[in-house]
Amino acid sequence: MTTLIALIVAAVTFGTVLMYGTLGEILTEKSGNLNLGVEGIMYMGGAFGLAGAFYYEKAAGAAASGPVAIVIAILAAFAAGMAASAIYSFIVITLRANQNVTGLALSIFGTGIGQFVGEYMRVSENGYVALSNDLKDAFSATIFPDFIVGIPVIGRVLFSHTVFFYLAILLAVVMYVFLKKTRYGLYLTAVGESPATSDAAGINITAYKYIATTVGGGISAIGGMVYIMTTAGCVWNHEGLSGVGWLAVALVIFCIWRPLNAIWGSVLFGAMMIMYLRVSIPFIPTEIYKILPYIVTVIVLILTSMKNSRDKQPPASLGVNYFREER
Repeated sequence: MTTLIALIVAAVTFGTVLMYGTLGEILTEKSGNLNLGVEGIMYMGGAFGLAGAFYYEKAAGAAASGPVAIVIAILAAFAAGMAASAIYSFIVITLRANQNVTGLALSIFGTGIGQFVGEYMRVSENGYVALSNDLKDAFSATIFPDFIVGIPVIGRVLFSHTVFFYLAILLAVVMYVFLKKTRYGLYLTAVGESPATSDAAGINITAYKYIATTVGGGISAIGGMVYIMTTAGCVWNHEGLSGVGWLAVALVIFCIWRPLNAIWGSVLFGAMMIMYLRVSIPFIPTEIYKILPYIVTVIVLILTSMKNSRDKQPPASLGVNYFREER
C-alpha cells in the first residue's frame, strides 16, 4: 500500500506537468492548428518562469513572498509561451506556411531560447541559479492543512499535491465548459472542423485561430515552469524537460481531444513514465517503461480509427491551412 501511494503521488507530480502541456495543445488543435513546437514552448516556459521568480526574489530580498513568486513565475512562463506561439501563428495563419515544418522549427527554436536563458542565468550568477528554501517550500507545498493531508491514504492521494495540480484540474473543467457550453467555444470548434463553413457564417477565422493558438501555447509553457519549480526543485535543469513536450502531444491523441480526459490521462502517463523508479522489474529495461505512453497512444489511435466514430477523431481541418479564395 505504501508503494502504491508513493507511486500515485509521484505520478500526479509528473502528470501535472503533462496536463498543462496537453490542455494547451488541445485548445490549439481545436482551432485546426497542429503545433508540434510544444517541446520548445515548455522549455521556454521553464526557463522564463524560473527567471521571473529568481529575479523577483533577488530584487525583493528578505521581503520576497511565496504567493507573489508563484504568480510571477506563472505570468512569465505564460507570456513566453504566448510569444513563441504568436510567431508560429503568424507563420502558419498569416503566411500560410506548412504547420508540421513550422512546429518542428519552433521546437528547435524554443529549446534553444530556453537553454540560452537558463545557461545565461547560471553563468551570470556564477554557476548556480536556485530559489531560497522559503520560496522552494512555497512552490512545493500543498494548499491544504496538515490535518487533512494526514488522513490515512486519502489525505496523501488527494490532498498532498501542489497548487499547480488543482489549478490544472480547474483549467480542464473551465476549458470543457468553454468548448461545450459557450457560444465562443462552439465557434472555435466549428473553426477547427470546417473553417470554410465558419467563414461563410461570419465567424472571424483568423481571430479564433490566433487567440486559441497563442493562449494554448501560454498554457503549455506553464507546464515547463511547473516541472522546473517542483520536480527539478527550483533549479535550472535543461535535461529534465527533454521529451516532455512530445509526450504532451501524444497525450492529446490519447485523450481524444477532450480536456476532462487530460486529468486522468496525464496522471496515467505520469505513472508510466516514473514506474521504473518505483516498481522495478529486473528483466524489463528502463527504456521499455519510457516508451509505454507512446505504445498506448498508438493502440488508442488504432482502436478509435477502427470504430470510425466522428466524436473520437481529431478536428477535420487539423494541420490544414485555410485559403479563403478556395472556399
